[in-house]
Amino acid sequence: MTRLRGGGTSVWARVLLIVLVLLLLGALGAFLYVRNLTAPAGGAAYTLDVKPGDTLGGVARELQDKKVIRSADALRFVMRQNGTAGSLKEGMYDLSGALTVQQVADKLAGPSRIPVVNVSVPEGKRIKDLPAIFQKAGYDGEAVLAALKDPSLSQYTADTQKNLEGFVFPATYEFRPQETPRKIVETMVARMNEEFTPEQMAKAEALGLGVRDWVILGSMVQAEAANDLEMPIVAGVFLNRLKDGIALGSDPTVAYGLGKDLPELDRSAGDFTTDTPYSTYTRMGLPAGPINNPGQAALQSVLNANRKLADGRDALYFLHAPDGKIYVNHTYAEHLRDNERYR
Repeated sequence: MTRLRGGGTSVWARVLLIVLVLLLLGALGAFLYVRNLTAPAGGAAYTLDVKPGDTLGGVARELQDKKVIRSADALRFVMRQNGTAGSLKEGMYDLSGALTVQQVADKLAGPSRIPVVNVSVPEGKRIKDLPAIFQKAGYDGEAVLAALKDPSLSQYTADTQKNLEGFVFPATYEFRPQETPRKIVETMVARMNEEFTPEQMAKAEALGLGVRDWVILGSMVQAEAANDLEMPIVAGVFLNRLKDGIALGSDPTVAYGLGKDLPELDRSAGDFTTDTPYSTYTRMGLPAGPINNPGQAALQSVLNANRKLADGRDALYFLHAPDGKIYVNHTYAEHLRDNERYR
């Protein structure tokens, strides 16, 4: 009987050993299976573009199809375990099949790379010039023009203004490739509005200028000055002429009113005697609206104008000579003299 019990014990021991070995083999198999699912899939480099509305499930299947990961289920499981399943963000993710599932999950939980298009809008460009700039950058130029023709997008345009001339800020912008034309224009208008701080508006008001008048004068300075250093001088002349009731006599305003570019003006054709709401030869005061979109330097020059000559007299006339210099005078006789000397 003792031997039988011993034999029974030996049988049960063997059974337990077999069960243990099977369990170990099962665990090892499961481990190897999971490791295989989470190991690098061996696919090529791949840039994942996550768009609004994309789900983790859809993204995981895409990565499985591209052989970035071996198993979509494994990626979802890992991200759920990490607590990052809901952290997928719009943008670009640079991945490859050399990464483990854990490494892919970490990248997807991190910051995305947002694709942008750089668009440079130079100072002094007119509304009519902007669609071609955006067309070249890959946007619908006609749609951008349509948005630029909506003056209601700026609170500072007059009821009579037919577009946003003067109120889109010249700068280099970063836009999303799929950005809507309206959003593009709203962004440029919002950037221009940043110039209209209470402090700056108070300075303009002290000169007798509302925001729109300030922008109109800034656009004239932008068109007339050869460089930023000249801008306060040109602004000073215009401010003094406004104060003294002298016609501003600015050629770029004439060109704008006739729908021409400045080099196209023809005195013999009567361009300077043709009356338009923008002509500062036939009409007193500021033109009917901005004649381009001025930059920060032009706007600031109006608020910080150089209105005096070295002898203390008001600056009332200026001319640009072929040598690149600007000559400023108080009287028309002095102005004519310098025209004879330097032109």
